[in-house]
Amino acid sequence: MLLPGTGMTARDWDIVAAELAEDRTTHAVDLRGHGGSDHPGRYSIALMAADVVALLDALEEPSVDLVGHSLGGLVACRVAAERPDLVRRLVLEDIGVPHRRPPGMPDRPPGGLAFDWAVVEQVRPEIDDPDPGWPDVLRRVVAPTLVIGGGSTSQVPQEHVRELVQTLPDARLVVIEAGHLVHATEPGRFVATVRSFLDA
Repeated sequence: MLLPGTGMTARDWDIVAAELAEDRTTHAVDLRGHGGSDHPGRYSIALMAADVVALLDALEEPSVDLVGHSLGGLVACRVAAERPDLVRRLVLEDIGVPHRRPPGMPDRPPGGLAFDWAVVEQVRPEIDDPDPGWPDVLRRVVAPTLVIGGGSTSQVPQEHVRELVQTLPDARLVVIEAGHLVHATEPGRFVATVRSFLDA
């Protein structure tokens, strides 16, 4: 199951999903407020994680490999921590342990959007001033985890990515120098790295 970042929809995973679907059942998901999912006007990482848990329960799969980029990675961490029975392996693309940072609400892009702008308005403050309990959440993730860092051109501090690997109970780091959008910039290398981990 593939979870995209803020403002992205399931279509963001098209290239990766097509590759993975050659030999495994693959679901790319619109988080709440994005694409074809409901736009209820209330948004948080916890609510998005609850939505994913409900979807996984409805699919009645014994467990899944969960892949999350950016916001989707944070959502995936909460899912894996709260329902370890649902997650076989976890892949986190270019996220780090959340740390407080200067608030910086971006301007809304002009025109129509593929997501509800209220997602940014409500979730961005949660990321800028994160819950201090995040390390405890991460320590509850028991699934073997692959963390893919975007390297020196990513806007995500890579020391926070390395801290994430050190905090998770069972994690390893692979760096692909591609910036924050590793799966879009280097899809071939991304898929090969993910396949190697999931098939191990």
